[in-house]
Amino acid sequence: MAIQRIVKMTFTADKCDAFQDFFSKIKVQIEAQPGCEGVKLLRDQDSTSGIFFTYSVWKDQASIDAYRKTELFGKVWPTVKEWFADKPEAWSTELIA
Repeated sequence: MAIQRIVKMTFTADKCDAFQDFFSKIKVQIEAQPGCEGVKLLRDQDSTSGIFFTYSVWKDQASIDAYRKTELFGKVWPTVKEWFADKPEAWSTELIA
């Protein structure tokens, strides 16, 4: 069963545009990872909050784990981590209905 992965990230106000630009450049690369069935970027309706979510669908946990070991992830995570205003939160969920 596929895993829906939701990651909440809060960025400092001055890094929101940089994050959106960065995401637009790496989205296709993430979606090309084995087991990734798609990734979307969402933003809190209060555009001043700096809160974004990624919503991705993965074939299984092994696919997520494999992505975390890639060179791509090794570049993506350290970059965005520097822009955080708060600790990120993540959930791995499964569709039940």
